[in-house]
Amino acid sequence: MRMRPPSVPLITVDPYFSVWSAADKLTDDTTKHWTGKPNTMIGTATIDGTAYCFMGNAKELELPAMAQVKRDVNALTTTYVMAAAGVELTLAFTTPALPDDLMLFSRPLTYCKATVKSTDGACHKVTVSIKASEELCLDKKGQYGVTMEEVSIANGVKTIKMGSVDQPILEKFGDDLRIDWGYLYLSVKGNGAAVASIAKKSEEDMNFVEASSELTTCEDDSALFTFAYDDIDSLVYFGDHIKAYWRKDGDTIESILQKAYAEYDELMKKAQAFSDDLFCKATRAGGEKYAEMLELAYRQVVAGHKLCLDTEGQIIYVSKECFSNGCAVTVDVSYPSIPMFLYYNPELVKGMSRPIFKYADSEVWPFDFAPHDVGCYPHLNGQVYSEGTNPNWQMPVEECGNMLVMVASTCVVENDASFAKEYMTDLKKWADYLVEYGTDPDNQLCTDDFAGHLAHNCNLSLKAIMAIAGFSILMDMLGDKAEADKYMNTAKEMAATWIKMADNGDGSYRLAFDQPGTFSMKYNVIWDKIFGTNLFPKEVIQSEFASYKKHVNKYGMPLDNRETYTKSDWLVWTATLAAEREDFEEFVAPLWDNYNSTPSRVPMTDWYFTITSEQKGFQHRTVQGGLFIKLLDESGICKYYK
Repeated sequence: MRMRPPSVPLITVDPYFSVWSAADKLTDDTTKHWTGKPNTMIGTATIDGTAYCFMGNAKELELPAMAQVKRDVNALTTTYVMAAAGVELTLAFTTPALPDDLMLFSRPLTYCKATVKSTDGACHKVTVSIKASEELCLDKKGQYGVTMEEVSIANGVKTIKMGSVDQPILEKFGDDLRIDWGYLYLSVKGNGAAVASIAKKSEEDMNFVEASSELTTCEDDSALFTFAYDDIDSLVYFGDHIKAYWRKDGDTIESILQKAYAEYDELMKKAQAFSDDLFCKATRAGGEKYAEMLELAYRQVVAGHKLCLDTEGQIIYVSKECFSNGCAVTVDVSYPSIPMFLYYNPELVKGMSRPIFKYADSEVWPFDFAPHDVGCYPHLNGQVYSEGTNPNWQMPVEECGNMLVMVASTCVVENDASFAKEYMTDLKKWADYLVEYGTDPDNQLCTDDFAGHLAHNCNLSLKAIMAIAGFSILMDMLGDKAEADKYMNTAKEMAATWIKMADNGDGSYRLAFDQPGTFSMKYNVIWDKIFGTNLFPKEVIQSEFASYKKHVNKYGMPLDNRETYTKSDWLVWTATLAAEREDFEEFVAPLWDNYNSTPSRVPMTDWYFTITSEQKGFQHRTVQGGLFIKLLDESGICKYYK
């Protein structure tokens, strides 16, 4: 990867089990949780009796740092090559989240393979050691006491686990919060051991578990480390504690570890094939810079979710609004993320939708439009945004439109509308709501709510139009031709009205119908291209896209004329409107530049300033799945009208 990632993924499993390196070199700083709080891991290589640091803050540890020779990131693996004293050490951190195998996809485990070789022709003895601190199983170090014990795993795997003494399972919820229950499992297979230790740091003691292996460069030698986490119960779901998907067949964390070691070689071949395929197809679709952004986004998007089974045995796929407000299964976060999941496994889009339908059908939800969310992670007990059911801060057109497009696109990809049929009462109610209120939305919020309420929002109207078209597609798939024609004709009429009302008179279209001379990204209209509905003449879309060039700053086009900040997901959706690949590449290149040079060293932010490249807010959010929309469009799998 030519990009300098703003933060480098090491362990990427779910919103709690997450470790990153927010530095150019793995030895420059303490490893961190995606929130930026320390999740300290320390790596040392003792070469012929002299200890060197390969992971962690070498200066604080008062150890010489190994030289970083190389760093590379693909969709599933981060690789570092370190060197010192005639030895080259290669570290490959892999989370094999392969989307076609949901048991594997939800497996709470990341590998680190450590391989040594000689660079000076001599034979060296190398002890590779990795320590993981109590910060990985506590909200903050010292919060509770911890227990540490060795665990017996078959086939020569040495394992030690660590967890809080108190084990307050699922007691807390919130955004800037880390897990304080369950158990971390650090394992190694090789000529090694796993032990508990206490290491001094500053003036405080902090508990660590440690795994190590003795290697030699007389021949290329390696050890395989794993980091696993057993969270016991994963979510509160409308009052019930539910478990992660990987437990559904009775697996335990011990059996998962056995499988993980037995399957490593096979999984690495699959992981490499998956990553290579993503890079090649993304490069073909949108260029190498586009492909690199997808590589960096993939594990982040996966690790912003939790895959579980509800009390009825159905898949739910729960996102967390990371550094936004901690909301769970937010509809206007799911909506931008779906291109990645439509492309790889649309069952996961169904999993995002089910909690919303369940809540919307409850007696608690009083409105005839779709909810915004179903809780604050990891508690899914009902909407928390807008004080739950406060009518003044809802997003009626936004969320109805999002849900209809999500369900319609899922059914098109699967060529099966049975999922929509299950929820037809809600879907029709929401489509009718958009027919009544979507042409010219009143003063309300949309997904870009950080800019406040806006009346007559042109882009929000586009969402309503495309959602009604999506509902028409569902009716057509279910064999109701009359209803399909009725809703499609309504969408066509609304589109014609939109063109007249939004026209600036110079080939561009407004932010709001009553604000001539304004501009905004019209990202919602991309579904007209993806579905093949052709509600808007090509010359309208292309003249609007051409008008964007004069608004592009060094690090991308602003979201609209109100501020200089932008959103990465909407920027790529807007770029996908381009008729030519060259125009797409030109439009997204500043986004790559932003991630390559931003001073905000956090997992990919989706909200940043286009002049300075500084983060405005948000990080590690699942909306980066939206970057895959060009790949989805190129595949044609979501096109209903060929």
